[in-house]
Amino acid sequence: MEFLILVFITSFFLVLLATPSLIKVAVLKRLFDAPTESRKIHDRLIPTIGGIIIFAGTLFSFSLWFPTRLLHEPVAALKATDDYKYIVCTLLVMFFVGIKDDIIGTAPVKKLIAHMMVSMILVLMADIRIVSMHGIFGVDILPYWASIFLSLFTYVVVVNAFNLIDGVDGLASGIGFIASSAFGAWFAFAGDAVMACLAFALAGSLFAFLIFNFAPAKIFLGDSGSLTIGLIICVLAIKLISYDVSTIQNQFILKVSKPIFAMSVLVYPLMDTLRIFIYRSVKGLSPFSADRNHLHHRLLDIGFSHRKTAVVLYMVNILIIALSLSLTYINANLAFIIVGATTLFLVLLPYLIKIQKNRQQKHE
Repeated sequence: MEFLILVFITSFFLVLLATPSLIKVAVLKRLFDAPTESRKIHDRLIPTIGGIIIFAGTLFSFSLWFPTRLLHEPVAALKATDDYKYIVCTLLVMFFVGIKDDIIGTAPVKKLIAHMMVSMILVLMADIRIVSMHGIFGVDILPYWASIFLSLFTYVVVVNAFNLIDGVDGLASGIGFIASSAFGAWFAFAGDAVMACLAFALAGSLFAFLIFNFAPAKIFLGDSGSLTIGLIICVLAIKLISYDVSTIQNQFILKVSKPIFAMSVLVYPLMDTLRIFIYRSVKGLSPFSADRNHLHHRLLDIGFSHRKTAVVLYMVNILIIALSLSLTYINANLAFIIVGATTLFLVLLPYLIKIQKNRQQKHE
C-alpha cells in the first residue's frame, strides 16, 4: 500500500501548482461569486470554479495510480474495472452539472434529475449499494427493494449535504479532506487498494486546495467541487458499509461497526442537512430553499470568524470519528445512541450560547 503516498502526493502537487493559474483565468473571465444576496457572507468577488481543479487532480491521480498490478484475482480485477468505469462516468455527469451551475446557473429540477440519474447508474448498474445495516436496530440483510431505495436516498442526501455545507471558507473542502482521509485509512487497513486509491487521490487534492480555500479564501469550490466531493465520499461510504469482512485480516478494523463509522465520518454534513430540512419543513418552507440557518451560520452569528468556525467544525467531526472508534467493544445500537446523543449535544451548543448571550444583553 506504499503507492498510496504517491497517489496523495500526485494530486496534492497537481492542485497546488495549477490552482493559482485557475484563479487568474477566473479573474480574467470574471467567474466570480458576487455578494448580492442577503445570505452571502462575503463582501468581495471570489472565483467560484475551484471544482475544476479538484475534479482534475483527483481523476488524474486515481487513473494514473489505479492499482491494476495489485488485482491478482480475475473476479476482483473485473469488479475493480467496473467500479472505475462507473465512478468516472458518474463523476463526469456531476462535474458538468456543477460547472454549468457555477457559470450560468442550473434549474433545481434539472439538478435533481442529474442526481437521480447518477444514483441509479451507481446502484442499478454498478451495484454499489447498501445491502445490510449490520444489526443496527435489529436490521441485518436488507430486502433487495429496500437496499435499492435506501441506496438511492443515500446518494441524493450525501451529495447534496456537501453542497449545503459549502458556506464558510474551507469548510466543505476541510470536511471532505477529513472524510476522504478517514475512509482511505480504513480501506488501506482493510486491504482494498482501489477504494484507498480513490480516497487518497481526493484527500491530496483537497489538502492542496485548502491552502487557497481556507479563510480568507482566494477561490471557492463551487457546485462543481462540492458535488464532486459529495459523490466520491458517498461512493466510499457505501462501499465501506457493504464491504465483505471475510477478506479483512486487520482485527481492529473487523471490530469497528461499519455503518456507525461511516455515519460518524459524515456526521457534520448529515446532521446539518437533516436539521435544516426539518427546520424548513416546520416553517412551511421548501427544504431546498436558501437561508442562513445552517450550523456554520449560527457559529458566525455568535461571533466566530470563518477560520474559527471551520476549525471548530473540523474538531467536532474528528471527535465523533474518534468516539466511534472507541466504541468498538459495545453493542452497535448503544454505540449508535451514544454517537447520536453526543452529536446532538454539540449541534445544540451554538444555540445555547446564542440564547445565553441574548439574555445577558437584555439584562445589560
